[in-house]
Amino acid sequence: MIQGVVSLNGLPMIQVQVANQEWAATIDTGFNGDLELPEALRALVNAEYQGPLTFALAGGQTIREDVYLVKFPFDGKVVEAEATFVSDNQILIGTRLLQDYRLQINFVTRTVALERVSAVS
Repeated sequence: MIQGVVSLNGLPMIQVQVANQEWAATIDTGFNGDLELPEALRALVNAEYQGPLTFALAGGQTIREDVYLVKFPFDGKVVEAEATFVSDNQILIGTRLLQDYRLQINFVTRTVALERVSAVS
């Protein structure tokens, strides 16, 4: 299980370790992709260019960004995920990366829990 906190700004946050460094990661339930990563991590996650994609944003806006296949350490293993890179130093985790997890956010106690679950057939 991965545990985190709800920040003072109301953001669900966890810590991830990439290249022996702790990084703050926001769980973005409005982002249905995998990851948005800091440019500083590009070389450390073996980014392999996949091509440009168009993303739909809130309010009907669309943006076009380059997407990369990366190897990202998450929950004790390395997963393949699609990522975009930005100049910010924060990681955004989208809902597609969490498809095998139960996400619990408790705003009262300011806690976050991610638990891997098995699909029920």
